[in-house]
Amino acid sequence: MKKVVIGVLVFLAIIYAYGYYCAREVDKAFSTINKNISKDLKDGDIIFQTSESAQCEAVRLATNSKFSHCGIIFKMDGKSHVLEAVQPVKITPLTDWISHGKNFEYLIKRLKKPNSLDTTKVKNMKDYGFQMLNADYDLYFEWSDEKIYCSELVWKVYKNGAGIEICPFKKLKDFNLSDPKVIKIMKERYGNNIPLEENVVAPSQLADSNILETVVDTYKN
Repeated sequence: MKKVVIGVLVFLAIIYAYGYYCAREVDKAFSTINKNISKDLKDGDIIFQTSESAQCEAVRLATNSKFSHCGIIFKMDGKSHVLEAVQPVKITPLTDWISHGKNFEYLIKRLKKPNSLDTTKVKNMKDYGFQMLNADYDLYFEWSDEKIYCSELVWKVYKNGAGIEICPFKKLKDFNLSDPKVIKIMKERYGNNIPLEENVVAPSQLADSNILETVVDTYKN
């Protein structure tokens, strides 16, 4: 019995230590966020992160990029929020959004010509994006509005709200589909009918756009 009690106490101590470590990391991340907010994040800034799941890992491998999730920053009631396509499409406080990423790291990009987004275009972007709220996440990466995935949402908000194409499409076949982990996900989703000719926009394509510039980059490498 004594050994059991000691074992439980050790386990609880480990959990506490890990929770303390995570809390410190969150505090550090939020401190960085506050500094970045003081740099005047703007409506329409695009934010990227590395998410951790089997699908996100497959996205990173297929696109040869560390980015697997993205969203658009909009100010609401004086605070920054992220419009994102998860399940379902929703608006998430910026600090919460960042806390969901690996190591709390993120990249924020902005149009090189920020004046391209006047008040009217920003309103149109918000109106279009908010119409997508509660839409289901698109597990099949189809180019339709019935369901939508994260980088598709960002691309369409810019295109349909501001008339700006952040990047060109790629076909699904243009990505690295040979990795075993990618093959596994593709097999689970499509069986033997992989839509290789489907138009796709990945987070990496947005991040590499030549009309965007980096505003904040907290990645260590």
